[in-house]
Amino acid sequence: MRHRCKVKKLGKPADQRRALLRSLTTELIRHGRITTTLIRAKVVRSEVDKMITLAKDGSLAARRQALGYIYDKNLVHALFEQAPTRYASRQGGYTRIMHTVPRRGDNAEMAIIELV
Repeated sequence: MRHRCKVKKLGKPADQRRALLRSLTTELIRHGRITTTLIRAKVVRSEVDKMITLAKDGSLAARRQALGYIYDKNLVHALFEQAPTRYASRQGGYTRIMHTVPRRGDNAEMAIIELV
């Protein structure tokens, strides 16, 4: 049964799932747009929103939390400089998910996730 289980497992153990989400979050913030499966895009959306919310806060504790999650230190500093001005008028919803054609090998639903 999956009743009341909020975490999407993504077919991976907890440590691999955590590393996957960290790397997808890092690459999305770095490039602004990535292509991945639809389920992974939906899961990584909440993680990216959390990081941008931390960056909008801008406190030292928030910066340390982001440094503990995002792999690139310079990327965190750039995010904390740009996010308060870029997303000042937004209360959330910093990403957009667009469906694309299914993957050729296994027909998995693909999506493009990008920063708004």
